[in-house]
Amino acid sequence: MNKIKNKEPLVSIVIPTFNSGKTLGICLNSIKNQTYKNIEVIIVDKFSEDETVEIARMYGAKVIQCNAEMSEARNIGLYNISKEAEFVMFIDSDMELTPNVVYECVKLMEVNENLGMIIIPEKTIGNNLLAKIREFERSFYYNTEIEAARFFRVNIAKKVEGYDKDIIFYEDHTLPQKIERLGYKKDRINAFILHHEENLTLFKHLKKKIYYGKTIAVYKRRYQNYASEQINIFYRIMIFLKNRRFYSKPLLAIGVIILKSLEFFAIILGFILEKLKISN
Repeated sequence: MNKIKNKEPLVSIVIPTFNSGKTLGICLNSIKNQTYKNIEVIIVDKFSEDETVEIARMYGAKVIQCNAEMSEARNIGLYNISKEAEFVMFIDSDMELTPNVVYECVKLMEVNENLGMIIIPEKTIGNNLLAKIREFERSFYYNTEIEAARFFRVNIAKKVEGYDKDIIFYEDHTLPQKIERLGYKKDRINAFILHHEENLTLFKHLKKKIYYGKTIAVYKRRYQNYASEQINIFYRIMIFLKNRRFYSKPLLAIGVIILKSLEFFAIILGFILEKLKISN
């Protein structure tokens, strides 16, 4: 996984981790097996107590340990990549790249100078009901404001100072939206990411949404044009209801509606709890 000195642009992949030992090996192995080889990996670890760091070093990744939230961890990674890196990609430790992801991203960037970011399609992996519902839901987000880019030009990402570190809600959208404001375009590739959610439970999922709700007001104020659709539960549900394919699997369709409703109430609860905390 060490970078190769050749004419191919260097791609830096930044991965925040915390007790990610169960999936990090799969993630790093998928990077090792990319058809595009000039890659370096930066792990920004939140002092994991499992074998995360050992696995990262076994694959030759650069490891930085700090107590940072997701957005700040990504920014720390961004500013610790090699000076010669031209492109940066941000993924999570439970993601597995199919072999041509990096190759397709680089080639697309090289033919369009006004392209500032690339969306990589994602597919949820898991046999439990929640994972199946999540995968069915995700399949309807093509070309909507719900998708967030993950692959960027380094100079542009640094120009806008990376992600907004004070935002947790939709934090992965802040960098793409700032780049879009500069007039740069976005595109997508065909190769996709496998998102491993085998161990995801409804309790963990909703707990995370409550936590995200803490900064919903900040996000809405800072990114009004995007937030008006992303936060609107009716916009989200209409994405499903307008698509005939949604009705082809009624049990999963019902599951998606129930899940999105629970997420909405969890986010609102997080917002209320944060307001009460501030007022006290």
